[in-house]
Amino acid sequence: MIQLNHLRNNPEEVLTRLLKRGIDATKTIDTILETDKLARESRVEMEYLQNRSNVVSKEIGELMRKGQAASAEPLKSESTGIKDKLKSLEERVESLEESVRKLLITLPNAPHSSVPTGKDSNDNVEIFIKGEKPALPANALPHWELAKKYDLIDFELGVKISGAGFPVYKGKGAKLQRALIQYFMNEAEKAGYLEIQPPIVINEASGFGTGQLPDKDGQMYYIGEDELYLIPTAEVPITNLYRDVILNIEDLPIKNFGYTPCFRREAGSYGAHVRGLNRLHQFDKVEIVQIVKPELSYAALEDMQLHVQQLLQNLGLHYRVLLLCGGDMSVASAKTYDLEVWSGAQQMWLECSSVSNCETYQTNRLKCRFRNDQGKMELAHSLNGSALALPRIIASILENYQTENSIMVPEVLRSYTGFNEIK
Repeated sequence: MIQLNHLRNNPEEVLTRLLKRGIDATKTIDTILETDKLARESRVEMEYLQNRSNVVSKEIGELMRKGQAASAEPLKSESTGIKDKLKSLEERVESLEESVRKLLITLPNAPHSSVPTGKDSNDNVEIFIKGEKPALPANALPHWELAKKYDLIDFELGVKISGAGFPVYKGKGAKLQRALIQYFMNEAEKAGYLEIQPPIVINEASGFGTGQLPDKDGQMYYIGEDELYLIPTAEVPITNLYRDVILNIEDLPIKNFGYTPCFRREAGSYGAHVRGLNRLHQFDKVEIVQIVKPELSYAALEDMQLHVQQLLQNLGLHYRVLLLCGGDMSVASAKTYDLEVWSGAQQMWLECSSVSNCETYQTNRLKCRFRNDQGKMELAHSLNGSALALPRIIASILENYQTENSIMVPEVLRSYTGFNEIK
């Protein structure tokens, strides 16, 4: 959530940054500032009356002690009137401040100045590409056919048990997935991240804190009887560890990672691009999260996306890095890099990671603060990134490492899988 104080002092800057998303927030921001002004004016009046009430109460007490009850009667009448007006003002201030809060929630994060203006993925900017497209056999198969041929993943069995988008991993397919998870976790630990095993269900406050609610309400699985949600990413429970927490400056940066299953309804998804592992309702992912001092957050963002790049390089995958335009970012992000791997058999790029700096958008909702060098309270910056999501990495490995009669295992994974190829 955009900080109200920042919006008060920099309305034109916020407007300009939101235009990068293709959003003209002039009317909303004007309404916020006007409502906020009324709330502050009413609060000033309320504070004056509270002071006057204290003075009158003191005067009444003195008159009563002197036995001048008749002289105290006008003051008692004034005191009653003040109390009635205070109650009305308190209700007005509460209502106005709630209106401001609700309007602020409707605004997405303001993009960083380096983010390109644009409406959708067509306006994203390719900033780096690594490697060459693999030379595949003439009879190269897409990963869903390879999974069936080598008995690695059973999509039909998943439909039987749960429905489309819930695959069953079998034998060496399950081992390959487990190897990738362990490899990603080990690399995160080497990079200084602390492992967290969080719950995979969250309450509404947690969903609101990181910006999934109310924006992504329809994309999340909801457990109605318990009023809980299945997590769409480990970012949510891990970042919420720091909700309503005051950190010391020595605590920063905080670097956490976690492996969890992730659940997404993906309502409205259909077509060829959702075949196989391209888009699932349940998948596994290793997530990295940082809580940092504001002045260091963009250096942390670069460090995080380079960490993900290194994973892809070690796996020997052809990939590219995109800088997302304003209109293609999540509501919580101020700047996002997407990393995509090449699917050789499908001849298309598959997103496998998003790495984002949310600045204070999440920490403002979470009330995640720290004491700076001057001892004053300040909102931290939060960042998150997939390192990595499993399905499209597996799809890319199966397709790009296929030979005429087998699938080779990337060398970096062989000590984890215990086998060099799948025959």
